[in-house]
Amino acid sequence: MTDLTVIVPILGVLVALTNIIVQVAKKATWDKLPTNIVALAVAEVLTVAAGVAYCQIKAVAMTWYIIAALIVGGFMVAYAAMFGFDKLKQVMDWGGTRHDDDVARSHPAREGGG
Repeated sequence: MTDLTVIVPILGVLVALTNIIVQVAKKATWDKLPTNIVALAVAEVLTVAAGVAYCQIKAVAMTWYIIAALIVGGFMVAYAAMFGFDKLKQVMDWGGTRHDDDVARSHPAREGGG
């Protein structure tokens, strides 16, 4: 179970690194490449590299299913990097201002006019 407590924070770091590298790469590519493709490529490279490094540090034999898992993990990191914060912000509705506006629109008497 201790491996899981190490792997989960590593995924968060990979998402943050992917976001940073993609932001820099967007400026360098002058919008010639779609950002989602850049994010996918960066996430895959970072995830596979981190997985290979982790296996070497922990002396784990690299097998085909570990490589497959790293590739799938790269897609998950790319998804989190592309959509993670936006979706989280929608779900959490930071500040609650949208709810207050919806209540005011659905009940015009609460706006003070009636």
